[in-house]
Amino acid sequence: MDSRKTKYSIILIALAAVALTVASCSVSYSFNGSSINYEKVKSISLSKFPIRASYVWAPMESMFYNSISDTYSKKTKLKVLKKNGDMQLTGEITEYSQTNKSVARDGYSAQTQLKMTVNVRFVNSTKHEEDFERSFSATADYDSKLQLNAVQEELVQQMINDIVDQIYNATVANW
Repeated sequence: MDSRKTKYSIILIALAAVALTVASCSVSYSFNGSSINYEKVKSISLSKFPIRASYVWAPMESMFYNSISDTYSKKTKLKVLKKNGDMQLTGEITEYSQTNKSVARDGYSAQTQLKMTVNVRFVNSTKHEEDFERSFSATADYDSKLQLNAVQEELVQQMINDIVDQIYNATVANW
């Protein structure tokens, strides 16, 4: 009986040592792709991204702002502010265009490509070496037999999602 008690005591001591070791270690995993030091960075300010392109589709500005704001709200613990955040994103939509991508046998356009470009200025007030200004672009194709107004909202949202992902990865995802 004493050897059994000794074995249980050794097992309990080993389990306690493992529990203490695990409790004293801190491992941080992030499944949202962000690498933010939340002890230093608590907020991000997002401004509206006005349309400065020669071709304008008015809903783009609010669609873009809502998408980028939702992305940072859902994927990070940062408080989204209008101004004076620890991180700041500003910019403008500089291009929204459509071009013929391919020609059918009859000589008419078979496919049209939409392109959207957003110029972004990023400032990280806690780590200025990460600051940048650069452009992000996305494209979407559609059948030229369709009217642009029939597919525009869906295609613009696809391009916005792509550009917002690019911006997110460039600002807070440290891959």
